[in-house]
Amino acid sequence: MTDAPALRARSEQLAAPLPALLARAEHLSASVVLGDHGRRRAGLGDTFWQYRSAIPSDDARRIDWRRSARSDTSFVHEKEWQIAQTVGVWVDHSASMRFASSRGQPTKADRAQLLALAATILLLRGGERVGCLESATPPRRGNAQATEIAAQFGVEDPNEFGTPPAASLTRAARVLLVSDFFGDIAATEAAIATAAKNGSTGVLLQVVDPQEEEFPFAGRTIFESPSNTIRHETRRAAALRDRYLERLAQRRDRLEASAKAAGWTFGIHRTDQSPAAGLMWLYQTIEAAR
Repeated sequence: MTDAPALRARSEQLAAPLPALLARAEHLSASVVLGDHGRRRAGLGDTFWQYRSAIPSDDARRIDWRRSARSDTSFVHEKEWQIAQTVGVWVDHSASMRFASSRGQPTKADRAQLLALAATILLLRGGERVGCLESATPPRRGNAQATEIAAQFGVEDPNEFGTPPAASLTRAARVLLVSDFFGDIAATEAAIATAAKNGSTGVLLQVVDPQEEEFPFAGRTIFESPSNTIRHETRRAAALRDRYLERLAQRRDRLEASAKAAGWTFGIHRTDQSPAAGLMWLYQTIEAAR
């Protein structure tokens, strides 16, 4: 039998951060000026784009007779292509993402959720269908969908590292993956290749803490895995720096190569960088991936 009071308490605990996250994402998304969101291609839709001269193959019903009456040429009233696409979003919820190197620094999870949700809000405003790749909830349009997606972001993954859900990637025309990508890189590469084979385009955004990029350790240092299952102590941490940075660069090279081979884009965002700049890059890159 379900413990209803305990379940309610857990649900309220998970839901508590949602209004704040949504408010911050709304505020951040307002910093991006979209202008006229459109495809600027002829096709189905309700938005007028341009007049063009009629050609013999045009249906007579498409001719704008009022505009044509002012000229010796017949004109077609052409509408802008307004077909919405599906965007699938995945944000890593694993223990690794809950790391922050200092008290004043946001965790990787906090920044990843903020950027992904703000991008989601912008996409929804543009008429796109957006959904969480891990969720059973189908992609939808509308402002209410942002709340549904924010709720999915609040569910923590007990695993140390996360990898994208490969099976779900094939359902989206465009994909946004946000993680530190410190997990099984072969699984991430396979997921990208599978999605690309099915025609999906996408963006990988690696979110890292500045300490993970700079490795500022020296002397006696204790390193622990995100869930404290692995512990390593050294008295000469500085001696590990070059080897660590080399392995980080190799991982990024593999991620970038995998993304490039699939026609995707790979980017890096540090938690000490401006979230507005990160969102601008992210949104523009997602839009370019159509």
